[in-house]
Amino acid sequence: MEVNDLTAGYHERMSRVTLFEPLYALERKNQNDLDGKNIDMKGLGLLTLLFFFEQKLMRNQKSGVKELAQFLQKVTEEQYRLESNGYEDVARSIIQIFRPPTGKKRETHFFNWETKQEEKIYFSILKANSFDVKTNTQFYSLDEDGLELVFATKEFYSEFQLSINQLVLRKQLEKGEFKGALRQINEMRIDVETLEERIVKLEHEIKRNIISEDTYDRYQNLLEDIFYRLHIENMEFTELHDFVKETKELLYYQDTTVKERQTYELVLEISKELEEVHSEHTKLLQKSIHLKNSALQAARESLYYVGIDTFNFDQDITSRIISSPLPLEAMKGILVPFLHVQETKQWSPLTIFAPQNIKEEKESSNDEGFMEVSEKETQKYQEVVASIYDHYMELLLKAMDDQDSITLRGFFSYLKENQYEEVIHERFVYDFFILLHHRSPLKKMAGDEKDTQVLDKAVYHLQNKVLTVTEKDGLINESKRYSIQDMILTIGDDNNAL
Repeated sequence: MEVNDLTAGYHERMSRVTLFEPLYALERKNQNDLDGKNIDMKGLGLLTLLFFFEQKLMRNQKSGVKELAQFLQKVTEEQYRLESNGYEDVARSIIQIFRPPTGKKRETHFFNWETKQEEKIYFSILKANSFDVKTNTQFYSLDEDGLELVFATKEFYSEFQLSINQLVLRKQLEKGEFKGALRQINEMRIDVETLEERIVKLEHEIKRNIISEDTYDRYQNLLEDIFYRLHIENMEFTELHDFVKETKELLYYQDTTVKERQTYELVLEISKELEEVHSEHTKLLQKSIHLKNSALQAARESLYYVGIDTFNFDQDITSRIISSPLPLEAMKGILVPFLHVQETKQWSPLTIFAPQNIKEEKESSNDEGFMEVSEKETQKYQEVVASIYDHYMELLLKAMDDQDSITLRGFFSYLKENQYEEVIHERFVYDFFILLHHRSPLKKMAGDEKDTQVLDKAVYHLQNKVLTVTEKDGLINESKRYSIQDMILTIGDDNNAL
């Protein structure tokens, strides 16, 4: 046992212990309410810390005696009965303990067993934040030591202690503090032993306490959380092994001095101890898997058989029917749950909409994709659409006559007046004008270009002119099925359009 390693950091540890001294000073105060009930001053002191911590989170810079008194009154009004200014006296008394009236930091003396000397510790829980001259009010906030005291009272789950120690061990190895790292590994061994005891206890609880589906689900979620945490810790152990291995190899090739040889031997000891702790931790991981796959399932089966064993057919069914005796209608109600469920084969007309294989049986391919359209069929369809668009363009040019522009609404009026009203109800005419707007401006293609789009025949009628299509306000609802926004169609010279 290295005494120096044991007492290292004694001053810091004592500093953290000293932070709790104001709370115990409050506990020694004997203060009663109007009914003679003893007031829990230590508890109110902790509430005060939480109050100022919340004010710090809310960035409220104006919290003093009155604000604290209102908070304490709201929390304790059902437990204590005080006068109107009694809560302010309690609040002022607590603040004076956390921050002495002199404004100086609190101090305490102790013997440091690391340095073998008497030392002092100065700490401050509350500090003066600001002062309101108009109302002569002092405001306070938590000092750094007050924040440490709040964090010291917060619960840090023991399940994460091993992960914290792994992070500390990594930092110690990176800084070359190998003696501290070896001690940290021993602390990790204690953490693993504690986890093992908890898992064994959990196993017994699973076998003893699962009496319902809700309890089963709760233990199942708990085991999944434990397994996930152990898995993450196991990965961290692997990374620590790799880091220790690299350090060991580096020191092996630099083994030139006595000091380095001692360090190398220390790293070997760290590697050995880390391997043992990792081995014990791996057993915990395997045990958690066993609990998930075996113990939990066995508990569920036992839950099922417990239900079977508790059911007595002679007592719950036979005796109930014969001894009462029950009428025929009541007997049917008792026996129905134990009869087979009636099954009726029916055919639903909706099955005709189910996916069907429309391929011939002789085909061996099982491809369930979409049917492909041949290139020949595609070209044939494009020719049909091109002819329809060609007809629409002829009608458009007739409607424009010698005019340079026309609105789409005017074109539809022309169709109705000249007995082409059926065109308005065709879907293709709306597609035609949408495509014109999309391709605007349009002009005749060069003579050596092939017809590659459905508008080629229609555009041919433009000759040396250019058709421009722009949007116009208003919606055209000439058809019951289709509607389209109004447009302005303008024909001009090629140079002017471009």
